[in-house]
Amino acid sequence: MSLDSARRVLRIEAQAIQDVLARLDNSFLRAVDLLFACKGRVVVTGMGKSGLVGRKISATFSSTGTPSFFLHPAEALHGDLGMLARGDALLAITYGGETQEILNLLEALKRLQVPIVTLTGNPKSTLAEASEVVLDVSVKEEACSLNLAPTASTTVAMAVGDALAVSLLDRRGFQHDDFAALHPAGRLGKKLLRVEHLMHSGEALPRVSPETPMPATFHEMSAKKLGMTTVTTADGKLAGILTDGDLRRLMEKHGGATLSMTAGDCMVRNPQTINPKLLASEALNLMEKKKITSVVVVDASQKVVGVVHLHDLWTLELI
Repeated sequence: MSLDSARRVLRIEAQAIQDVLARLDNSFLRAVDLLFACKGRVVVTGMGKSGLVGRKISATFSSTGTPSFFLHPAEALHGDLGMLARGDALLAITYGGETQEILNLLEALKRLQVPIVTLTGNPKSTLAEASEVVLDVSVKEEACSLNLAPTASTTVAMAVGDALAVSLLDRRGFQHDDFAALHPAGRLGKKLLRVEHLMHSGEALPRVSPETPMPATFHEMSAKKLGMTTVTTADGKLAGILTDGDLRRLMEKHGGATLSMTAGDCMVRNPQTINPKLLASEALNLMEKKKITSVVVVDASQKVVGVVHLHDLWTLELI
């Protein structure tokens, strides 16, 4: 019985989204235009379940490049109205369109010349009549078996809010780097980190010249604690690398004679390199595929700009 009930809920909510998809029209485009033109913030409001949906939509706006906050309509009437400013735009969510707490804001909204986009199931409601753009999010029935609890209607409102946020994201040309800048913590932000943000560079970069004696090369590798060193030419371009594993193999083959060699004599030529703009997650995949613990980062002219170590990527928990 419970599975039948669950399937019924999902069917009704899926159909409700299909229905709103079918009636999507130029009103949606006008809503995107209005919100995109907003010079201030997109203020989202709603009561009860609509308010909870509004909080999520506002958070999605903010995280995708559209400055936004949620304004509780009842709290607005007790002082929070001061959060609104000329240049803002309001996205109101109310299924019936007659939520009194929101209607009580109309005078102040008009005084501040704040345009209103309304998501409602009643396009002829009082709030709809006062709005610049109305998006019809009506549903044939709620998924609640009593046809009372907001279920299908909140699903549709959430989906249309997401559609607005993503449409604004596309209009702004919001890219991976922009998303990463707004998500510096958490798994999403870590997956969008670029190699240039976590590579060992400057004084932390192990670097010797081809003429560097092997004892000095050992010292550089030990001091920088990456288990390797780059070997670079006078103009900073990559000539090769040396790793702890290379040194062990050299000592097994040449013994003490290794100490009389130079880095250029011992280095591995043409090592794997990556671009500083590569995503950290892509760098991790490459290193695990190649079974290497360090990779050299070079710019377009093949000059060495850093080194990334496998452990640096593991600590980000990118998988």
